[in-house]
Amino acid sequence: MTGKEEDRDPWEEFDRLGPGMPDRVPGQPGGEPHGFGFRTGVRSARVAVGFAVYALALGTILVLTGCVFFVARQQWLLAGLMVLVEAVFVFSFTRLVAQARHRRTR
Repeated sequence: MTGKEEDRDPWEEFDRLGPGMPDRVPGQPGGEPHGFGFRTGVRSARVAVGFAVYALALGTILVLTGCVFFVARQQWLLAGLMVLVEAVFVFSFTRLVAQARHRRTR
């Protein structure tokens, strides 16, 4: 690479591009939703769903480990709390998948 290519801004190409569509939300370029995976740059719905599945699996493993630990020590309140945490994981998973599917249909 020459010195001129190394000094070039890597985002220069994208700065020259116009918006893909009119802003649906004033002040947000392109009107893209800030849903899961889109603020962070994930463009593929498959990648977003894959990450949601990964997060759910990892969270479920941690919750099950906690449940086994607390049940073995007969700490029922904390075991119930772990079940509540799992419910939050499942609810969040369904929301993330819904946002990824919403992106896919466009």
